[in-house]
Amino acid sequence: MPEIRVLIVDDDPLVRSALSHFVSRDPEIEVVGEADNGHEALAFLEKDRPDVVMMDVQMPGMNGIEATAAIAERWPDVRVLAVTTLDGSDTVLPMLSAGASGYLLKDSSAESIVAGVREVHSGASSLSPRIASLLVKHVRTTEPLGAADALEPLTERESEVLDRLAQGMSNAEIAQSLIVSEGTVKAHLGRIMAKWNVRDRVQILVTAAHAGLVDFR
Repeated sequence: MPEIRVLIVDDDPLVRSALSHFVSRDPEIEVVGEADNGHEALAFLEKDRPDVVMMDVQMPGMNGIEATAAIAERWPDVRVLAVTTLDGSDTVLPMLSAGASGYLLKDSSAESIVAGVREVHSGASSLSPRIASLLVKHVRTTEPLGAADALEPLTERESEVLDRLAQGMSNAEIAQSLIVSEGTVKAHLGRIMAKWNVRDRVQILVTAAHAGLVDFR
């Protein structure tokens, strides 16, 4: 019985077919619908509720950034995974800021795309290595967009977790670095999410980057 219901949104039918083929090979993933653009995606969500939306960015009518923002506002439990050819800073940060939990490039392996769907469904985040690197470079050259004092302050240990998250470490790597359990790391991340009213690791990074709180390296 499939556990993860997926909607694929892309204006290219061949891409939709390929993505559907990739993810449907996993017995726990079911593709429950396809949409040609953001408007069609929202219309689908009015009638049915997938767990994960695989979203292209550049589409006619309503693009992926606009559609992602609408989904995040109206159906916050639905996770959005961007799957696109676009890797420029003018699409990556806006897409993540709009509420996407992950950002993968279409040249990612089938295994990586399936893993991305699973990761965002579980409440984690999924970024292609190139996208993570681009996010770092973009934030380095962008003035902070918000004041750090507008955010609830973190404890010393939460700040240490945030610093390692900015270095691209996984939960397991953060746990090893701080000599704590992986469960403790998840608890710290959960408290940061609650303090800043964000829902995943990507949004923690985007919020911290906007406030100038992290030193990427």
